Amino acid sequence: MQLHPLLVPIADLVFPPRCPLCGEALLAQSGLCAGCWGELAIPGDPCCAKCQRPFGGDGAAGAVCAPCLADPPRHDGIAAGTLYNDASRKLILALKHGNRIALAPLLARLMLGQLPEAVGPGWLIVPVPLHRWRLWRRGFNQAALLGGELAKARGSTLLVDGLVRTKRTPTLGGLGKAARARALSGAIAVNPRRLAAFKGARVLLVDDVLTSGATSNACVSALKRAGAAAVVVACFARVMDEALDLV
Repeated sequence: MQLHPLLVPIADLVFPPRCPLCGEALLAQSGLCAGCWGELAIPGDPCCAKCQRPFGGDGAAGAVCAPCLADPPRHDGIAAGTLYNDASRKLILALKHGNRIALAPLLARLMLGQLPEAVGPGWLIVPVPLHRWRLWRRGFNQAALLGGELAKARGSTLLVDGLVRTKRTPTLGGLGKAARARALSGAIAVNPRRLAAFKGARVLLVDDVLTSGATSNACVSALKRAGAAAVVVACFARVMDEALDLV
């Protein structure tokens, strides 16, 4: 919800603008302080043409990284607003577990800067789904909040229920590739009521954090089986420790 411009000074008086990371005073309730902006790791060029993995200063335009050459991805690109570090972790935790849903527009703006220009009207924006019990406990799906902001900015269509979790899955941290695949087997499916919408569709799959890629791969596979022509993955933060020194 956006305040009427006339109410902004009153809101700022009652709730003085503060940086959500360090608490430093701000001029407006719309971002981070200069110091905390500098703490975020923003992916840049050159990078892998398939997955956006940064190459540092040695990559050529259109080059593909070794992991994508060894195991070609099913997705059609990754757009990460930031690389996962201490600053982005704090923002994610504040949104997901601190219930600070007002941070969603800020996180989405960082994602917008990395999205392909082609993403716009005619695209479907689909959040990675939560199981209904987790959604009930948390009260919201953070990926859906981010997806809604992206849809408004690009004039795309948000399908908040395009994908569903058909079973609860354990935490994937610490599991190997095979174990993650077993845990997610049959766990994510296209909502039968939305099946027709995906025939030949261009889809932006949205999540807050991209870690191993196991969950997004399960989502991409479900969308491609439903007939999606292209699926681009967008996230706020991507876990890629080896790339942090390259940005």
